[in-house]
Amino acid sequence: MAGARLAADIGGTFTDIAVEFDDNLHTCKVPTTPDAPEQGVLDGVVRTLEETGLGPADFSLIVHGTTLATNALIERKGAKTAMLVTEGFRDAVEMAYENRFEQYDIYMDKPPPLVPRELRFGVVERVDSRGNVLIPLPDDALASIIPILRSERIDAVAIGLMHSYVAPDHERRIATILKSELPGVMVSLSSEVSPEIREYERWSTTVANAYVKPLMSSYLGRLSDSLSDLGFGCSLCLMTSGGGLCSLETARQFPIRLVESGPAGGAILAARLAQECGLDEVVSFDMGGTTAKICLIDNGEPIHSRRFEVARQYRFLKGSGLPLRIPVIEMVEIGAGGGSIARVDSLSRIQVGPDSAGAVPGPACYSKGGAAATVTDANLTLGRIDGEAFAGGTMRLDANAAAKTLEVDVGVPLSLSDEGAAFGISEVVEENMANAARVHAVERGAEVRGRSMIAFGGGAPLHAASLARKLKIDEVVVPVAAGVGSAVGFLQAPAAYEVVRSRYEILDNSFDVSALNALFSEMRDEASGIVRAAASDTALVENRTADMRYRGQGHEITIVLPDGPYNHLIGIDMIDRFETSYEATFSRRIPNLDVEVLNWSLRLSAAVPDPELCPPDPPATEPEPNGSRMLFDPETAAPMEVSVYDRDSLKPGNLIVGPAIITEDETTTIVLSGYEATVNARSHIVLRRAP
Repeated sequence: MAGARLAADIGGTFTDIAVEFDDNLHTCKVPTTPDAPEQGVLDGVVRTLEETGLGPADFSLIVHGTTLATNALIERKGAKTAMLVTEGFRDAVEMAYENRFEQYDIYMDKPPPLVPRELRFGVVERVDSRGNVLIPLPDDALASIIPILRSERIDAVAIGLMHSYVAPDHERRIATILKSELPGVMVSLSSEVSPEIREYERWSTTVANAYVKPLMSSYLGRLSDSLSDLGFGCSLCLMTSGGGLCSLETARQFPIRLVESGPAGGAILAARLAQECGLDEVVSFDMGGTTAKICLIDNGEPIHSRRFEVARQYRFLKGSGLPLRIPVIEMVEIGAGGGSIARVDSLSRIQVGPDSAGAVPGPACYSKGGAAATVTDANLTLGRIDGEAFAGGTMRLDANAAAKTLEVDVGVPLSLSDEGAAFGISEVVEENMANAARVHAVERGAEVRGRSMIAFGGGAPLHAASLARKLKIDEVVVPVAAGVGSAVGFLQAPAAYEVVRSRYEILDNSFDVSALNALFSEMRDEASGIVRAAASDTALVENRTADMRYRGQGHEITIVLPDGPYNHLIGIDMIDRFETSYEATFSRRIPNLDVEVLNWSLRLSAAVPDPELCPPDPPATEPEPNGSRMLFDPETAAPMEVSVYDRDSLKPGNLIVGPAIITEDETTTIVLSGYEATVNARSHIVLRRAP
């Protein structure tokens, strides 16, 4: 066969597997193994081989995404890292932006840097913003530093020198010395990790890359070796936070680009589905065991950015985390998943998350030692989950254990029944997600109301209809294999890589067009080498942008550029593009003011054909239910018997009037009263408010 493709997505609770072969899609979930994450992937792979009858030789590609780097940053469980900076800038990563992200909290805690002060060292050297050497790097610049690094048993070193994005020679010389004197220590250069202006963000990104590099390199090496031991000889690619695939070696060199790899796969799935279904304005809703992710998708494309913040100390509060300058798909992520822990605070309010029971010990109903009430325990008590057939029947859930934790943690403190406590938890977690969606949209000048929702992940279809009702959304699409949606998205993602260069230019008569063409040619060569390592024989698509502003301003807007090469008219074209976009954003232009460019970027990706539009829905037919189950009814505050349908038995055109339950191996779709569920021509479930 040699054409099968496998995707593996490690989440906080489950590891999802999706396999495409002979126009078939096979999926499964296995428990995540936090102590040895690769084992969960291998368990899923072995189970897939058994269930499909495929062999390792039948596969042409394996795609992987993981939260391992993210968790290491959040939990501060990375490598012992040192940092070398230009002398005089040792404290820049601690000074950060020199502001308070929470003005009125006198007890505000700033996130401490990943490298403590005693492991940050100044190096005698200096280069200006044009690349001119002001202070040469001495041959003995590291003579006093290396013995300290050796005695401290440093695992990784981040190198961040002033203006190295334009003149990287000093960083490269330091890296050569370190690799010679300290073999085995992993080195990250800011001129390679994030070659952009603004030293704090560049150095923060470089330190984060160094901090997770030993962990990720070791993990990816073990995973690759284990797959080889199973007989796999195909390529192993990694999903990046920007929505593209990269090779194993690129991922080991720049693991910071994997920080949001799982959620990015979900956004790719939602974007492709939006194109397939002809949906222009979409909000994607991805809810797993640990977090919920919400992303806006317009005209079939998610919003891309190069600014991201990880490990926020304060929920939703910008500036309370570690800034990263990496290509990323913009979304909001909150601690609202199936394993999110519920409690009653001192004001008698139900609080849910952001902490999670995770895979170990997991929710109380898993019978693995969990003793705290979680969202999954609430859903089981409400009848939304079938405890006898959870995860395709591979796990049996303990309803009594779930009810007991709900009673102790929420019911008794608030004098609620078990069902009342469970419904309260469900309402709070849904309100949290609704608020996050509204804030995310407002920050981008958009509106959630009136959009369509695409819901996937193990938890999203359970809450999608209720969340849509709160957000005044009338249509929800639950795709095929929704429970492992991010893994399916991995299989739809192109090999891609984005290269950024900071090069200051004023768009006036002195603008050097030939130098710009040479810069983009160099960037394309770099990106092409990385993309070709993951996709050797496909056509490539190139996208160019520039970060532009009026001269003297402190912030830029990103402008899409035409394909090159350029002639002398490109400067006029860029000014027009900038002023048109500026006026659309700020409702005005500023006359007689020069326009300048700070950053240039090039994204190279393997060409992916557009999805075919979904055919019209077949005539409506009413399917026969496969059984019934008691489901808590919020209107009567009592359980009611509703019909249960097996998704695998549904056919295109089937129409189900709520309330009802649609079950599948990896998730369950709740059809609320007042909603109708239609199976469209591609077998996706579409929930709509009943007329």
